[in-house]
Amino acid sequence: MYLRMYLTLCLGAALLSGCAATTPDWDRRFGLAARATLAQQVLHPEAARNTDPVAGMDGRAAAAAQARYQKSFTDPKPQPASFTIGVSGAR
Repeated sequence: MYLRMYLTLCLGAALLSGCAATTPDWDRRFGLAARATLAQQVLHPEAARNTDPVAGMDGRAAAAAQARYQKSFTDPKPQPASFTIGVSGAR
């Protein structure tokens, strides 16, 4: 009795699985939300086509800033000798 009901249920489930939506419907919309979110984060989409960019720093200031930036990697600041938290220097 139970075997017959179990087999009928399995057969019904197998037949109903043929009515399920196929992946082409899902594939058509795949990544749509991610592309929409990326497009919303772009401030000015036509900025790449601008032939007259905004003038920023003059050449000397930009060169000095770049030199300071490069020097920060060659001459790192000295680190303290030990790592102490909440310890005072008083005796």
